Amino acid sequence: MSRLRKGVSTGLAAGTFLTLAACSGGGSSSVPGVGGVPGVSEGPGAHDVGLILPLTGRNAAYGARMRDAAKLALSAKGSPALDVHDTNGPGGAEQAARDALTRGDAILLGPLTATETGLVAPLAVNAGKPELAFTSDSTQARPGVWVMGLTPEQQVRRMVDAARATGRRTFAAFLPDNAFGHAMGDGLARACRDAGLKDPQIVFHTMDVQNIDDGLKSLSAIETRQPAAPTPAPTPADVPTGPSAIDPTGAGSPDAASSTSASPASSVTPPGTPDAGTTPAAQPVPVPPPPFDALVLADTGLELGRIITALQADHIDSSQVQIMGPALWKAFDGKLGALHGAWYAAPDAHDRMGYVAQYRAIYKQAPSPVSDFAYDAAALAGSLIRQGGVTTEALTRPDGYMGVDGLFRLRPDGHVTRALAIYQIQRGGGARIVVPASRDVAIHPG
Repeated sequence: MSRLRKGVSTGLAAGTFLTLAACSGGGSSSVPGVGGVPGVSEGPGAHDVGLILPLTGRNAAYGARMRDAAKLALSAKGSPALDVHDTNGPGGAEQAARDALTRGDAILLGPLTATETGLVAPLAVNAGKPELAFTSDSTQARPGVWVMGLTPEQQVRRMVDAARATGRRTFAAFLPDNAFGHAMGDGLARACRDAGLKDPQIVFHTMDVQNIDDGLKSLSAIETRQPAAPTPAPTPADVPTGPSAIDPTGAGSPDAASSTSASPASSVTPPGTPDAGTTPAAQPVPVPPPPFDALVLADTGLELGRIITALQADHIDSSQVQIMGPALWKAFDGKLGALHGAWYAAPDAHDRMGYVAQYRAIYKQAPSPVSDFAYDAAALAGSLIRQGGVTTEALTRPDGYMGVDGLFRLRPDGHVTRALAIYQIQRGGGARIVVPASRDVAIHPG
């Protein structure tokens, strides 16, 4: 196993280390760029890694940070040059890809969106050049085209595996009726099927409050779970009950005479003794659990607030159900104390600390999470080109690669398996890792 990352423990298991490979050597064959990072070569024939990103338009900020991350990944001496093309230029993503292929680039990195990937992928496949796309839409995966984004399916599968390890066997999902919600639902169905579990119950909802309430009531079967109204505890037969239909005055009770003649001292109730004349309070009857022991959610923002209210109304909480959500929760988990005990799957932030520090030192700002994929893709391409060339066999090596977000493995079908950590939301908000990311990428669909 070759080792490219400096300062990484040799105790890690599989994978070639890609993180901070750019910092392990000095200089570059590229022309100087801004911020001390090598720029893009302009001479014909010097281009090896094609990068197609939005450098103008509404996604230009994302594209610029991803371009900078790719530059950082290829700043080591001997790295191939980076050939950058704007997907918002004349001709769009298709023309950007054609230009990169015409210039002889060995591999295409990008584009950013699923729609653009759908346009570029046929060009890359027909040219026999691999493509590492940055979309998180797994439907774009195919042989020769890898989806590098963090997909809903990857997140759901990781959580299903972790939930199964705690004994959960019956899964359900309450999801928004949009593309992201359906991707989460499809991922859950596949994960359950692959694990030999019964098909999950999946209900989709609109943004309407009534639709949310009705949908969750149906999924949770709350109407059949509601216990009967609590009844007062029976009164022992030898305890005076006062007037009744049989003895309206209450004078016929066995102790009526003695109670009226008892001395004041004898009528004092010992400490801790229930008042004989008081009916014991009725005890609340617990609500039975719903017909599932794990529930996948996908909402954020105001809609998530409505979901939380509905969960509380239908008596669904972490004491009986493992609630699970998307990695998007990581951005605002400090506000999710009402969902304490819930999980989400995401990369271990500790894995990217060195990369963040290096990026910040060069560019004077933190990298956005999506830039991680650009760094890893460029570092992987550069490593393989330095070792002799980009081939499907090299890209899909079984033990995978260590990137800035942990281990990842490119499968021959275009899907990417990622080792994700399980975060648990705390009672006061925020989250902590309760199941660390694996250091050995499992070879299963994901």
